[in-house]
Amino acid sequence: MFSNNRKNAPPAVGTAATSLIARGVTLRGDILFSGALHLDGVVEGSIHADPGSDGVLTISETGRVIGRVEVPQAVINGGVTGNIEVSERLELAPLARIDGDVHYQVLEMAAGAQVNGKMVHRAPQTVRQLAQAAIEVAPALTEA
Repeated sequence: MFSNNRKNAPPAVGTAATSLIARGVTLRGDILFSGALHLDGVVEGSIHADPGSDGVLTISETGRVIGRVEVPQAVINGGVTGNIEVSERLELAPLARIDGDVHYQVLEMAAGAQVNGKMVHRAPQTVRQLAQAAIEVAPALTEA
């Protein structure tokens, strides 16, 4: 009745887990993630995706970040107080409120989204150079 017909099934490869910070939760400190991070609560600290990962940050209308954001992809419909560095694609939904500078490669901005800061476009070559520099600097940071 409860047999497991998948005993010899290979493990799922390439599936990224989604982490959730729920509404009503306030997290104080920096976050380093891979895969996907969905934010309905508040983060007081920086949010970074693993260098070289395909990390996706989603901030809902109840989500808020007070700190720096550095990710490959982001969909923002909440608030960010701090600078944002998106190396690939940034989507600002109608309720997005950004107080800080925004660096992006591809931008989609809906009517109603607000940015109080500089918008800086990064060319694809520049993004690759920044990613390579981050990878080269990372070992030096862990040794210190």
